[in-house]
Amino acid sequence: MTNDAMTTDAVTSDPVTGDVVLEARALRTRFGSADGGLVAVDGVSFALRRGRTTAIVGESGSGKSTVALSLLGLIEPPGRVIGGEVLYEGRDLTLLSEAALQAIRGARIGIIFQDPLSSLNPALSIGSQIAETILAHEAVSRAEANERAVELLTHVGVADAARRAADRPHHFSGGMRQRVLIAAAIACRPEIIIADEPTTALDVTVQAKILRLLHDLQQEMSASLLLITHDLGVVAAMADDVVVMYAGRVVECADVDTVFHAPRHPYTRALLSCMMGIEGSRTAPLTPIMGAPPDLRAPPPGCRFAPRCPDATDACSSWSAHLLRRSATHSVACRRVDELSARD
Repeated sequence: MTNDAMTTDAVTSDPVTGDVVLEARALRTRFGSADGGLVAVDGVSFALRRGRTTAIVGESGSGKSTVALSLLGLIEPPGRVIGGEVLYEGRDLTLLSEAALQAIRGARIGIIFQDPLSSLNPALSIGSQIAETILAHEAVSRAEANERAVELLTHVGVADAARRAADRPHHFSGGMRQRVLIAAAIACRPEIIIADEPTTALDVTVQAKILRLLHDLQQEMSASLLLITHDLGVVAAMADDVVVMYAGRVVECADVDTVFHAPRHPYTRALLSCMMGIEGSRTAPLTPIMGAPPDLRAPPPGCRFAPRCPDATDACSSWSAHLLRRSATHSVACRRVDELSARD
C-alpha cells in the first residue's frame, strides 16, 4: 500500500482504535467571509474513545479551542462550521437545531471553559448557576437542584459548600472558580467532558490540584475527556491519546507514549525540543522553533509547517498534506515521514 492511500478516514474508522464515543471528520470552521475571512479549523479529524483522555495540543492560534467550540455548536457569528461532521450517538451534531444541541450540552457533554470569571454570571450566586444546569436537563424541584449543587461543590473540594453556594463568583479565587465550573460541567454526569485550557490562568500548585480533580472525576464517572492544552507536561500527565495541531490542521495523532518517545512529524519533534527536561534532565538544551505560524488569511500552499521546517524540501509546498497512517493508532501528515524515520 502506498502512503497516498493511507488517509485519515482509514485511521479514524479502524476498529482497533476501540469504542469511539465522539468523532470529528474533516471539520472546517471559518471566521468572516470567504473573501476576507480565515479558516481556523481546516479538515480536522480525530476520535475520542470511551473512558479515555484525548489531548489536543499545539501553539496558541493553532485552532485547538475553536475545535472544542465547533464540536458543540458554540462558534459565535461571524464564525461558523462550514464543513465536516461531528458524530455522536449516530448523529451529526453540526446538523442539529440549537434546541437539540442544548439538550446535549451539559447533560451528555459537559464543557469547562478556560476563563471561569467570564464564564460565570457575576450577578448570580454560584449555587444557583449550578442548579440551573440541573434544572435545564432534569425534572427535579428547585430545592432538590439547590441541594445537589451544594453536594457537587463539596465533591469538587469547595469547603463549607452550603454557605459558599450563596456567594457570587468574585468572592472566589481563580482555582475555586475553576472548581465551580467543573461542578457545573459534571452536574448531570455527562459521558464526555471537554476541558478547554482548564488551568491556563492558575499558578502551578493550583494547576496540579485541578488536574488531579479532573482525573479523579473522570475515573469515577467512567467519562471520556477531551483536553485542550498547550502544555506538554499536562499532556504527559493526563492523556492516553494525543492530537497535535498546527495552523488549523492535524499534523500527528497517536497514543501518548508514541508522541513523546517516537514522534514522526517535524512539528511534534520541535514542540518536544522546546520542553526542558523531557526525560527528567535539567540540562537538556532548548531548541526554539524558528519563524512564526502562518497567517491563516493567506496560508502557504502544501504543508503549512514547511516554511519553518528544517527537513522541508520544495515538494513539501505542493503536497496535499493529508494524514498518512503509520499504524492502527498512529498517523502523520508529512510526505517525508518514511524517509525521516529511516534516517533516525
